[in-house]
Amino acid sequence: MDIQIITATTVTKLGLEHKGQVLIGGSHGGVYAGYLAAKAGARAIILNDAGGGLDGAGFSSLAYLDDLGRPGATVAHDSARIGDGDDMAARGIISYVNRTAAALGCAVGQTTMACAEAMRAAPAPSGEAPAYEEARFLFSIEGESPAIWGVDSASLLRPEDAGQVVITASHGALLGGEAASAIKYDVLACAYNDAGVGIENIGISRLPALDQRTIAAVAVDCQTARIGDVRSMWQSGIISYVNKTAAALGVAPGDRLQTFAQKARR
Repeated sequence: MDIQIITATTVTKLGLEHKGQVLIGGSHGGVYAGYLAAKAGARAIILNDAGGGLDGAGFSSLAYLDDLGRPGATVAHDSARIGDGDDMAARGIISYVNRTAAALGCAVGQTTMACAEAMRAAPAPSGEAPAYEEARFLFSIEGESPAIWGVDSASLLRPEDAGQVVITASHGALLGGEAASAIKYDVLACAYNDAGVGIENIGISRLPALDQRTIAAVAVDCQTARIGDVRSMWQSGIISYVNKTAAALGVAPGDRLQTFAQKARR
């Protein structure tokens, strides 16, 4: 098999072409992202460290991948754009590697492509990735409208979320820089993790894009809540950035995420 190095803007949209290949995915390096890449059959996986953040959530997939015997690494969030696999391949610098990747010669400080080339020597994946389910949580009282929904990933949004307040634990970067990727549906308000903000302020680039749709949006400081874990966002998230629509509601950096959600419902 000719082992290729393939990029993707997000691991939530992988196909058969990624099976058995080395994947450079624009997603954060949380456990669920690692699970999706492993489930798709990627031979080895490079993600973005999203600033590390609370409890090292931005690279927490690496231990998970070690348990599966799969090489894993992350790219420094300040070296290449999260949400952009091509940019990570072009100028990313490796920030963390797991034991399986280190055994192949991968190391902190390498370029992304040097690490990916070393990962081509990894054996083909064996076995299926054990199930790892993300979830949706209702943070408001049942029956209240608009509702406050929490999702571990923006990919879990549903059409019925339009008009509701949605807290996501995804990063706040536009995927591949495309404004259309800001959010799937016209929610009333939404929140993201700032993923350490990163190079070119990419980690908060959804916010101004959502102003164009008059959707109030904020980003939570990655050091105050675990990326990929919306319950952590809800419990301890402190807002680091707001868009103009959110600011008009009286929301400001330093506010609790729960405060934003309540103000957005009024």
